[in-house]
Amino acid sequence: MTAQNIIHDQLFLSQKSTIANKGDLKIAEDLRDTLLANRNKAAGLAANMIGKSKRIIAFYVGPFPFLMINPQIIKKSGEYLAKEGCLSLDGEREAKRYEKITVSYQNLNFEKETQSFSGFVAETIQHEVDHCNGILI
Repeated sequence: MTAQNIIHDQLFLSQKSTIANKGDLKIAEDLRDTLLANRNKAAGLAANMIGKSKRIIAFYVGPFPFLMINPQIIKKSGEYLAKEGCLSLDGEREAKRYEKITVSYQNLNFEKETQSFSGFVAETIQHEVDHCNGILI
């Protein structure tokens, strides 16, 4: 298990992440391990939070860590205002979120998948995709 330190540098975190490729699988593994190491305080992480500017996110679906490579939200509905925290930032902030989302992404074999999510998992994915886009809450 190779858990990484969480980055707090807002200048770094506000830069858009680049497309991930097969050479970035170690980053995905480190991200999953870091999520597991922070399970008591993190619902999800993006690769830039461990210092790697790649479009990779990790989050929980129930008790299981789930990884997405190059995620893109392609559909969203049910707008609401959420109050969120972030391991990289102090305190909580409001963020516009959607109750239901559909995400297009690549799995760890770099096969394209599309899946729909709702509720807290959807909120977490939106937060982490924002990280990939250089958007902080």
